[in-house]
Amino acid sequence: MAIPGLAILLAISPAMKRISTYLKMRVLGAIDFAEGASIQQRIKTVSAMTFHDEDHVPHRFTWRTIQTWLTRYKKHGLTELKSRRRSDTGKPRKVSPEQLLEAIETVKPLFREKSLLPRLVYKACVEKGLLRPEEVSQTSFYRITKEFDLLVAEGQTDRKKRLAFAKAHANDMWQADTLCGPMVKTKDGIVMARLIAFIDDASRVVAHGQFFAAENVDTLIQAFRTALYKRGIPQQLYVDNGSVYASKEMALICSRLGILLSHTPVRDGAAKGKIERLFRTVRECFLSRQLDLSSLEALNRQFIEWLEHDYNGHAHSSLGMKPIDRFGLDLKRIRFLPPDPVNDELFFLEEDRRVSKTNTFQLHRILFEAPADVRGHQVQVRFDRLNFDHFHVVVYFKNERLGLATPLDLVSNDRPPRSTARYFAE
Repeated sequence: MAIPGLAILLAISPAMKRISTYLKMRVLGAIDFAEGASIQQRIKTVSAMTFHDEDHVPHRFTWRTIQTWLTRYKKHGLTELKSRRRSDTGKPRKVSPEQLLEAIETVKPLFREKSLLPRLVYKACVEKGLLRPEEVSQTSFYRITKEFDLLVAEGQTDRKKRLAFAKAHANDMWQADTLCGPMVKTKDGIVMARLIAFIDDASRVVAHGQFFAAENVDTLIQAFRTALYKRGIPQQLYVDNGSVYASKEMALICSRLGILLSHTPVRDGAAKGKIERLFRTVRECFLSRQLDLSSLEALNRQFIEWLEHDYNGHAHSSLGMKPIDRFGLDLKRIRFLPPDPVNDELFFLEEDRRVSKTNTFQLHRILFEAPADVRGHQVQVRFDRLNFDHFHVVVYFKNERLGLATPLDLVSNDRPPRSTARYFAE
């Protein structure tokens, strides 16, 4: 008689409190003596009753709550009825510190450094639509910004004791970040170029660096993809908590390649010391030059030439040798992407889809036929988010590639059904 349900608790007491196991068992015991021809009716009868806890505080519970307690008790016994401490106790539940920091950094140019008053910053974030009052109240904003020093200059918040470290081998770990570059002409006007770069921790080789008109998930994936083809696959990628680096797409790509994606603590930019030192060198030795800023292509040509000859090909003070030579010492240990025509799919966006009884699923309002018989099952569908191609939608089932899905053709399907075996064993 297991009955599924989702717990919703209503208390008649002035303040909500944790419900004891004793009171839950009293509620469940009342089901056996309640009026009703079925278990469902008896539960609804009990939901209309009032129960008093050990402190004589009255409580009444919805029938869905009672259903859930009964189901858990039948499956797991008394242990499952014991109240558990929330896993997110003491943590912000609607807005993370990283989201607050991103909003604060956006409105910071509107204020002088000494006028970053929490009340004014919060108001500016709300007015610009970066935060919503229903997601984070002014009081919560004050508390979180104070706890994580979000309104204090970054150089004044670093109280951590740091030890110099370096990975033992090339591609043990990459660090990545974004640098605000010069103003560059584009077809959409003059924009601030953004440099996305990846540096190897052990050899100091810059796996790849490229200027873009914007920093977003698409430009990050493009730069990451080029770095992987050029320098192989790292074991770990160390990045900050920016929205693009913490995106679902980056997590999926790293998971597919077996890369450990790690994030620095909030407001701890110094944790990525090597990429920060690289950006300092870029400012002092590259951006200080007389550069051709007529286009992003021209800027990137100049940067790649400087990067390969003056940085990767020049002796590094801490290594005593060229970064590219140090990288070459571990060449036999490096794992490269194998030559495979389906490598592009590693960088595709992935979504879950339920396959219907007709072996079809919908994506971007288009019906597709699955490449194998997986009716009634959930599959993973990969596709290029930038250049969506109806004829390059890939279907995976149980981590195995089934093949390309095809747009549904009702006319072609007007034929006797094929006698094909199901893809999986029932």
